Amino acid sequence: MFCLGGFVDNQYTIEGTSLHDRVHTMGEGQREDTWQIRAVWLKSERYRLIGKSDLIEESDGRWYPVEYKRGHRGEFDNDELQVCAQALCIEEMTGQPVPLGYLYYAQSHQRQPVEISTELRQQTIAAIEAVTRILDTGAMPPAVYSPRCKGCSLYAQCLPKAVAKVAQYQEVG
Repeated sequence: MFCLGGFVDNQYTIEGTSLHDRVHTMGEGQREDTWQIRAVWLKSERYRLIGKSDLIEESDGRWYPVEYKRGHRGEFDNDELQVCAQALCIEEMTGQPVPLGYLYYAQSHQRQPVEISTELRQQTIAAIEAVTRILDTGAMPPAVYSPRCKGCSLYAQCLPKAVAKVAQYQEVG
């Protein structure tokens, strides 16, 4: 989306946008002993991140990001990386450690804890650094087909299978 400089809606992006429109209704409230704040802008100078959180909770002096997803837990770790990136922002903004975050999957109505472990932090920082290199250099990563491509709204612009075939024919020719 950022490399190509465009965005195309599909069923999944429309459903996700609808969910986030509801979630991002600004406000705050108390739920038992937990203070909940919706649609908070998060920022990290260190990692050059900025974005809007779905929900931030505070309980017993600890802050927890809660990310809403339209579907269910997938086989990839991108959801956990997103929660960890939010935790990194909250830590920088508050000066307090964030050991835990949550993913809420609308399809299953399940909230899953995400431990903000050293390993997850390292993976998240590596992903941030990789994206930063792409943005700084403008170097487009090669299109590589994977099962993740099936639901991508930019599949028709990216054409990873076609790119692979062209590369294969160029090697032969």
